[in-house]
Amino acid sequence: MIPMILSSVSRLRHHSARNFSTFRRQPFSEVSGALGDLGTFLPLLIALATSHAISLSTTLILTGFFNIATGVFFGIPLPVQPMKAIAAVAILKGMSAGEVAAAGIFVGGVIGILSITRLLEFVTRWVPVPVVKGIQVGAGLSLVLASGTKSVSELGWIGPSWGDNRLWIVVTFLALLTVNLGGRLSRVPFALIVTITGIIFGIILTVQSGDRLPAFRVWKPHSSIPDRTEWRTGIIDAGLGQLPLTTLNSIIAVTHLAADLLPEVETPTVTAIGLSVAAMNLIGCWFGGMPVCHGSGGLAAQYKFGARSGASIIFLGVLKLLLGLVFGNSLTGLLNRFPTALLTVMVIAAGLELVSVGESLNSTTRARDLKESMGRMTCISEEESKERWSVMIVTAGLLLAFKNDAVGFLAGMCCHYSYILAHQLNNRSSTSSIQEQQPLLS
Repeated sequence: MIPMILSSVSRLRHHSARNFSTFRRQPFSEVSGALGDLGTFLPLLIALATSHAISLSTTLILTGFFNIATGVFFGIPLPVQPMKAIAAVAILKGMSAGEVAAAGIFVGGVIGILSITRLLEFVTRWVPVPVVKGIQVGAGLSLVLASGTKSVSELGWIGPSWGDNRLWIVVTFLALLTVNLGGRLSRVPFALIVTITGIIFGIILTVQSGDRLPAFRVWKPHSSIPDRTEWRTGIIDAGLGQLPLTTLNSIIAVTHLAADLLPEVETPTVTAIGLSVAAMNLIGCWFGGMPVCHGSGGLAAQYKFGARSGASIIFLGVLKLLLGLVFGNSLTGLLNRFPTALLTVMVIAAGLELVSVGESLNSTTRARDLKESMGRMTCISEEESKERWSVMIVTAGLLLAFKNDAVGFLAGMCCHYSYILAHQLNNRSSTSSIQEQQPLLS
């Protein structure tokens, strides 16, 4: 017990030292990276808050606290994101606050049990890397498609306002391409500039429309205890659909992505990530907080825009805490005016960053399973390379086609094990053929 405590204290000290040194060395990059996930966080937060499915002030305060704790304990820019399946069902069906809370508490409880019993580690060892990469690629493409579809349906070339239209998508995307050219331009805090621009536009649009700007509001915590009907509806309609998404994308995939993007930092275990997800929801959902998880898309977004340590999300957490405590629910109107055009480009950039991790699938120095098994070999056979690529594409393709991580996962697993079965049958056939020829040769 004592060695475990000493090890944890040493790890926390190491993470704190790295967080501090990274932030001191590149403060603007860390701040910009902290804001990189707003493209997925804000739209769902606003939609759930305006439908009274969650409390905006409580969500900001609790997710801010979770951001700070995550940055301290893990030392990487691990996001605190909305549970997308629960959010989608809640928005579509107009679920009550109790039903949303029930769904989040259910998912948190199940993930907690899987983590404590170490079943998550077993599942991680059982799932092949091409399937994990397929989930990541599929999630990235889903972000790109969803943001593109939303912008096409809501925005025109010059409307709905001067500050939010497709022209701003073009301008922002060209700015993103310019920043990505490299050199000194790569140090420009793109997400920070876009966020500040969006806030300024939102304030102007709010004033022009005659709506009220955010004002001081005292936070009044309240409980959100589901009744029997809300438990049943929340679990069946939203919780069950969220479970595979959380397990695959927010726990398994995020640990692989952290190892790919930040190989110099100790990668959190799936058990630690699972316990974190469980704790956030078993605490927050009882008080009207939004069900949250650690998504690979958010990690890719924050890394894309400059985050390299836990300092980035500690900064974000402090910012959320202050906004929730000072302004609370009065922020809803302003956040609703944040230009969709700017959010669209940020989501697309995050999605493409997540898709790019598929490039390392067949790299013997970057793919985790190949690095551990190849030994002194420097490449894999062309046949094996094609098979691994096929498994990844099948996983990503079916995930996109059915908009369901579980379907993509099952399709990828079937594809993977079909190749293994085919190899085993071929080996048996070859062995039998050799055994038949031996008597003839003798």
